[in-house]
Amino acid sequence: MLEQLSRRENVIVGGDKRADSPGHSAKYGSYTMMDLATNTVVDLQLVQSNEVGGSYHMEKEGLKRSLDLLDARGVRLECIITDRHPQIQKYLRDRNVTQFYDVWHIEKGISKKLDKICQIKGCEKLRKWLRSIKNHIYWTAASSTTGPERVAKWTSILNHVHEDPNFPAYLHPQRISRDKNKWLSAATMPFYKLEKVLANKRILKDVAKLSPHHQASTVEAFHSVLLRFAPKNVVFPFLGMLCRLYLAALHYNENAGRPQATSATGKPIYKLAFPKAKKGEYRVREVKTQQTFGYVKELLDLIFNQVFVDPSPYVDEVLGIHIPPALSSACDLPEMEEAISSRVTRFNQ
Repeated sequence: MLEQLSRRENVIVGGDKRADSPGHSAKYGSYTMMDLATNTVVDLQLVQSNEVGGSYHMEKEGLKRSLDLLDARGVRLECIITDRHPQIQKYLRDRNVTQFYDVWHIEKGISKKLDKICQIKGCEKLRKWLRSIKNHIYWTAASSTTGPERVAKWTSILNHVHEDPNFPAYLHPQRISRDKNKWLSAATMPFYKLEKVLANKRILKDVAKLSPHHQASTVEAFHSVLLRFAPKNVVFPFLGMLCRLYLAALHYNENAGRPQATSATGKPIYKLAFPKAKKGEYRVREVKTQQTFGYVKELLDLIFNQVFVDPSPYVDEVLGIHIPPALSSACDLPEMEEAISSRVTRFNQ
């Protein structure tokens, strides 16, 4: 797969970390690198927290290992699409790798801030604008070619009088609203708080780097598949977790390009979904054809026809995998008899 990538020019990849548990106390962090043009996982790196001095640093280390591998295989990157992790921003800047931000991550952060503002007394009418603001950020990313143009289009949502030469006029037809209470007046608290969020310096800096290419939603889709192979409520040893990551990648790569299912009359089939993040709103989704598991047969053929016949090279490969020491290795372990003798409960007299 990496050999095929090395023959292509201007490869666009997406990357993100997946922790084995919520919060900042995860044991494992797996970094996924995906070719966004073909929707295939091209590399997985598993990092244990004690390798890098804490779980916060696992994402940077996973990205570093993955980029080192791509460089070693001669893959020429045009850019990488990630979230806005500060360590990742600095590392890619120092490495001189072009980085764009996934639109969904920015939209999610802005929506959370606006949801809180809508709960403030006097700012309730701002809720009528939330859907338009979400749609606007996706349109900004898809219709722009430069950073200044993205910023100009993004800030245009605050006022339809455009003095910015990068975006001199709005593109939609003039509409007359039937809801007079929807409009926000200048110098009011709702408009002030909206402007404070949307025109924040960091937000404008991030909007300038919105991805005009693919988005990293497929990476999130793979992480959803990964939950079936490595659920977060089960603890696995390092090698067991690595094997489950590889199995999940094989399954995803085989089934990612499935066509949409059709009815007996040839009509495409859809279904209604109610995602938790949509808070009761529905979404129409395509129903895909049934999943296939051809990779399982290939693995069984490999085991019975090659591994059992001559296991030496495969054993050497497994033994060559670096397995970090257990997290408890940094602790002072007492003798078992001493530990048992000192064992007490709160009910001991």
